Amino acid sequence: MERRAFRVNGFVVVLVLVVLGGAALAAGLRSPALLIVLGSVWGVLAMLAASGLTIVNPNEAKVVQFLGRYVGSVSDAGFQWVLPLTTKRTVTLRVRNFETAKLKVNDADGSPVEIAAVVVYKVVDSAKAVFSVDSYEEYIAIQSEAAVRHLATTHPYDSHDPERTSLRDGAEVATELTTELRDRTELAGIEILEARITHLAYAPEIAQAMLVRQQAGQVVAARARIVEGAVGMVQLALNRLAAEGVVELDEERRAQMVSNLLVVLCGDRATQPVVNAGSLYA
Repeated sequence: MERRAFRVNGFVVVLVLVVLGGAALAAGLRSPALLIVLGSVWGVLAMLAASGLTIVNPNEAKVVQFLGRYVGSVSDAGFQWVLPLTTKRTVTLRVRNFETAKLKVNDADGSPVEIAAVVVYKVVDSAKAVFSVDSYEEYIAIQSEAAVRHLATTHPYDSHDPERTSLRDGAEVATELTTELRDRTELAGIEILEARITHLAYAPEIAQAMLVRQQAGQVVAARARIVEGAVGMVQLALNRLAAEGVVELDEERRAQMVSNLLVVLCGDRATQPVVNAGSLYA
């Protein structure tokens, strides 16, 4: 939708006005009546030309309208001149960021969570940003909050299934959020550069219960790892004893040794050894 507006260097226009003014003054010196006429004509031309002068800052665009009709945009920085009697609206093309408020949403598992995100964006089509929406800044704010809410309701806070994406999977969640926001804001001439979660926590009313749940999960995972390692160590010990012929054990004694070794290796407290000074079968 954006197109380039007709423009001329502003200093050239000013120079032309000065030359025309000097020529009108030189010609008008011959006759007072001619001076008044030429001065009036020059004054009207100067006012018309002055209405087209504008200053464009770096990373900024001027959206030019003539009697309500869009005639183009000027993004070349400097002192510019466009069509006279036009209105010019400034749109910044700088990279900007917006941080949503902390939103309280139920995740995919129904647990209330607090979530917030930061969105980095810039305007790439000044005409769409001005004419497609009332205020592109307000539009990006509302759409960002809507996208964050939708993201939170479609993913759990924490997932024990490796094939299921959770809100704690930063890279995947950021990519999904960025893609959704790009689809939502394209019609407003806005490009989403990045969107990331900046705050994620359980709601205060369930935070303690979820902390206990997470701790229990970590304990179970740690115990499973310990048991896995202990079984390997017991198997290695029995194989070495049998291979080197240190001692011959029947099935009952092997089972007892396995039990004792597992208690020693898997216990969370230090064990007290008992020395058997008599016969093994006593």
